[in-house]
Formats: sequence, structure tokens, C-alpha cells
Amino acid sequence: MAKRKSERVVAAMSGGVDSSVAAALLKKAGFDVVGVTFRMWPKEECGSSREKSCCSLEAVTRARAVAGELGIPYYVVDYSAEFKREVIDYFCAEYLKGLTPNPCIVCNARIKFGMLLEKARSLGASAVATGHYAKCVYDKRRGRYLLKEGRDRNKDQSYFLFNLSQEQLKSALFPLGDITKDKARRLARRMKLRTFDTVSSQDICFIQDLDYAEYIRKRTGLEIVPGDIVDSSGRVLGRHKGIPFYTIGQRRGLGIAYKEPLYVTAIDVKENRIVAGPRAETLKKSLVAERMNWIAVDGIVRPMKVTARIRYNHRKARSVVTPAGKDSVRVDFEKPQAAPTPGQAVVFYDRDTVVGGGWISGAQ
Repeated sequence: MAKRKSERVVAAMSGGVDSSVAAALLKKAGFDVVGVTFRMWPKEECGSSREKSCCSLEAVTRARAVAGELGIPYYVVDYSAEFKREVIDYFCAEYLKGLTPNPCIVCNARIKFGMLLEKARSLGASAVATGHYAKCVYDKRRGRYLLKEGRDRNKDQSYFLFNLSQEQLKSALFPLGDITKDKARRLARRMKLRTFDTVSSQDICFIQDLDYAEYIRKRTGLEIVPGDIVDSSGRVLGRHKGIPFYTIGQRRGLGIAYKEPLYVTAIDVKENRIVAGPRAETLKKSLVAERMNWIAVDGIVRPMKVTARIRYNHRKARSVVTPAGKDSVRVDFEKPQAAPTPGQAVVFYDRDTVVGGGWISGAQ
């Protein structure tokens, strides 16, 4: 939090412990804090039966109460139409194409540090603060804002923020970057914030009671058609319930009795087939990524050694990233990695610093 004290900052408040502590720390540090919760669903849906969701009536009530206890202004802004267009429609479309989307990354870039940042500036604020466990620092030598892992490596969320631009990082504050989740809860209890014991959400925020495929069916009205599950030679092993029920690397839910555990190794949308095989067939030596976003550098013109994370909970793997065309790269792993998944992000690190990342389009 290197910005000037007394500067106005909008704190995104979800009604959870992390965003509450972030707002409280900003207030304690002397910032002029304005609390904002953004509503992601139409009023008739939001909070109707979604107590765990971050724009439920209960969550809004908690956020408003914390803002009152901190003595800061508080607003609820309706981004339901924008959220549907930018996040939900993207989520559904990707699954229907046989890809595995990451809506949190898209939400951070387009909603929290996109539309909410615009709202913040209209309120006279220079930055948006969130409860992410990550760090953002300015490197004078490079003349760039750098995104770094949070101190709590078990909760680090830098992966979800890789797609932020330099302008967005310039206007981002992460007050929890230097503390652990346990300390955040202790601080919340010490500061008597009513959110100190709220349960952290682990699921996609806009899907509560339905599985992904049922949610997509309900949202799009499209029929989800069953098809064959085959092995790598094309031999039929069983039947699948529909493409959106499956993702690369998935083991559960195949419903096939076999001599060894089977995993989804490929999704063939054109033929409406799921390809399954033993775990060894999920291991890939390399992947291709596109739609790159570089943070620590302007881009790369020659191979670069990095560690790569191919999903949020993935242990970073030593890799070499090489330019592979306009706005795309090839990533070669030192050791084969399990189930790099088209539609997910690959994020590159130099120690604790995010170099950049992109969207996986294929692996081999």
C-alpha cells in the first residue's frame, strides 16, 4: 500500500472476511475508503436461495454492516447485465466448445478491475482494493508494475490476476498480500468485524445448487446431447451424458468398469465424443498458449526459462517458453505435466513474480 495516505480508494466488499479485513486495513492506514459491492445477478435472482453467493442479500447485509462499523460510505452497484455478457455467457460458450473456462480470471480483468475501476474513478477514487492474496509493486528499473505471489503461498491468487494490464495494476491495491489467511481471521476477530468466521467460497460464485452442465442447459436452453466415450484407438468404452459434463483430466463420473482408472484425455466436439485413457495418456510434454498478457516484460523474442502453473492448484513446473507466432507461445516442460487443459490459463513465474501468461489452446 504505497499510495498516498488520505487518497480515496474503492474497496470491493463481498461480505466475506478477506474483503472486510482489506477495507479495515486501508481505513487504519489513513485512506479515504469507499465500500462497494457489485450485484452480479438480476434483483429477482440475487440472494433468492444463494446464501453462499457474494451478492446474496445476506452477503450485502454483512458488507453494509462492516462498512458501517468502519465508518465508510457504502454502495451497491448493479453489474448484472455486464456480468452476464462478460462472464456467464463466456463460461457457457466455452464449455459448449469443449473447453474448460476460468470465469474468475475474466471477472477480475473485465469487472473488478475494469467496470468497477471506472466506477471508482467516477467516485473520485484512484484505485480499487480487493481481498486477493497477491502483491503489486512498481519496479523503477523496468518502469513497470509487477504482480507477485502473496505471502501465504497456500492462498496465493496471483494466478487469477495474470490478465491485468499495466494500467489496471497501477490502480490496484491488495492489502492482504503480506499476511496469511489465518492472520486475516485473527485481525478480523481483533477488530470485531462480524465477518471474522464467514466460510470462504470454493466454488464458482454464480453456480450454487446445479452442476455445470445443468446450469448451462438452464441458461442457454440448448439440448445437451449424450454420445460415445472412446479410447485413443476409437474403440467405444461407454456413453457420456454430454460434452459440458466433462473436462480434461477428469476421473470421476465416467461410469466405466475398466482394468485401471480412466481419465478424460480429449474432447471431440465435432464428433460428440469423449476420449478416455489411463493417467499416462494425460501427461503432456508441451502446450501452446495464445492471447498472451505480459506483465514483467513487454514480450519475448527468444526462449525464456520460467516456472509454469497450468491451473490454480497446480504446483509450478520448470519450463521453457518460446515464441510460436503472433500472440502465441509454446511451453516445453522439464517433466511431463498432467492434463494441461484447453480453455484454462497457463501463468509464468520468475520466482515469486508473474512474468505473464496466456490461454491454453492445445497440448501434446
